[in-house]
Amino acid sequence: MNNILTAFAQTAEVKDVKEVVEETQRFFTMNDMRTILDKFIEWCASTVGTIVWALIVWVIGKKILKALLKVLGKALDRSRLDEGVTKFMLSLSRFAGNVVLVIMIIDILGFDTTSFIAVLGSAGIALGMSLQGSLANVAGGILILLFKPFAVGDYIVAGGYEGNVTTIDLLYTKLITIDNKMVTIPNGTLSNSSIVNVASQPQRRLDIQIGIGYSSDLKLAKRLLLDAMNKQAGVLTDKDIMVVVKSLDDSCVTLETRCWVMTSDYWNVRFALLEGYKETFDDNGIEIPFNQMDVHIVQ
Repeated sequence: MNNILTAFAQTAEVKDVKEVVEETQRFFTMNDMRTILDKFIEWCASTVGTIVWALIVWVIGKKILKALLKVLGKALDRSRLDEGVTKFMLSLSRFAGNVVLVIMIIDILGFDTTSFIAVLGSAGIALGMSLQGSLANVAGGILILLFKPFAVGDYIVAGGYEGNVTTIDLLYTKLITIDNKMVTIPNGTLSNSSIVNVASQPQRRLDIQIGIGYSSDLKLAKRLLLDAMNKQAGVLTDKDIMVVVKSLDDSCVTLETRCWVMTSDYWNVRFALLEGYKETFDDNGIEIPFNQMDVHIVQ
């Protein structure tokens, strides 16, 4: 009995397989295969053509963008804007041009640009939330470039540092100190702090304080200081030169010398005057007091 059932099942399976083969042969006729192949070739041709066209647009678009940026750079140079402003404008234009070019490529490939722009906006908001500090630096950089509290090449004092400005980028400002160290200051911090632009004017007043003892000849000391300033190279003699009593302190009479120098000569003249003051006081018996304590012993 079992052998009979097994044989019957095998016969049924053979019939099922034959029916499937016959149905497949009826479906995949030569004409159907030719139609499917033609559609596949047409799809490949259209897809490859679209990709090739997108690549052509990308290459040509990059060349056009490069040429436009070159023209814009020349125009900005002729406008005599600050170097920092020029770099910022070129960077912003390059970014905007690349964004427009990417959107064009996406549209050629058949994607929905509206959805892409919406996704890009959402990503921008999320990125902005996570990069609040960097965005504050960007805003600070824009404020610095617009209001120009200083320019490249100026000597500034800000954020506890001082030096010549070498670069004003979108995020950071770089200084070179007197001892040739580079200091990078975030623009957000810089725009919210006090900035002293030492090089904004071609001339600068040089003030130096020096103390003398109460027993020293005040008039002689003032005359010696005036002579030292008048003889010092770099001091502008057509400007006011004076010596005043700044204050009467606990251990000395503090004098202050005031003269004008070119901003570029400030430090050299300052160092030379300090050395000259010390030498002329030593030669004329003028005491420069130092902190000391008198101890009285009561027996």
